[in-house]
Amino acid sequence: MSYIQPKEFAAKMVDAGEGKIFMSTKDTLIRAYMAGAILALAAAFAVTIAVQTGNFLVASLLFPVGFCMLYLLGFDLLTGVFTLAPLAVVAKRPGCTWGGVFRNWGLVALGNFGGAMTVAIFMAIIFTMGFSTEPNAVGQKIGKIGEARTLGYAAAGASGMLTVFIRAVMCNWMVSTGVVAAMMSNSVSGKIMAMWMPILVFFYLGFEHSIVNMFLFPSGIMLGGQFTWSDYLLFNEIPVVLGNLVGGLTFVGGMIYMTHFKESPKRNAQISRNNDASGVAAE
Repeated sequence: MSYIQPKEFAAKMVDAGEGKIFMSTKDTLIRAYMAGAILALAAAFAVTIAVQTGNFLVASLLFPVGFCMLYLLGFDLLTGVFTLAPLAVVAKRPGCTWGGVFRNWGLVALGNFGGAMTVAIFMAIIFTMGFSTEPNAVGQKIGKIGEARTLGYAAAGASGMLTVFIRAVMCNWMVSTGVVAAMMSNSVSGKIMAMWMPILVFFYLGFEHSIVNMFLFPSGIMLGGQFTWSDYLLFNEIPVVLGNLVGGLTFVGGMIYMTHFKESPKRNAQISRNNDASGVAAE
């Protein structure tokens, strides 16, 4: 599978971050829009499988198809650029600034939301026969998911907010691991296998992904879920975005950068052996 060593793909991570910062506005928006749309479609696909089979594990096993498609097509998720773009600034690449990072994050968030909303509207039309009937079983399930993951957190108070934040941290720990894992191989099959594993883990464990939620919650409102836009933003999207940022930047970008890109000098084993030999000779 043409495995690439960690030190090499760590450099590729910094290169990728630099590329995100300097990407044109048009390209950033288009790539983010398509990423949000494809991931939203994968979420609709997974919920449909879960409802029709009654088996969430099967849905989780198949959900990563969307992530693999959007990555191989070169599209961008906010969760990925949270991890990659800052590395170019930390590495002091010429012209890379925090202003450039925030610009990239803002444009990607806007594009992701636009793509996710497009699919949310399209799927709501499908689930309700053009809003002429009650939502089908899948549509009703999406509405219930929205209620549970907004009002459910709100009802638990501070404990609920802590839970949603930690779920978001853990989510982007896994999702960004998938982004980085794809850099471990030069073959399509190798990239897909490397991405599939952490994405499966995140989805099956019910972690909170800000872009998936940009589809689930607006569509849930359109499909009759008993929660509001303010419920969605305050009790889910805002804490989830913050958690995704912390998870990706800290546990993936930061850790790999510190140990593989900025590897510390190795201990001098030869000097240690010489000292030991000198000590034995003196005795």
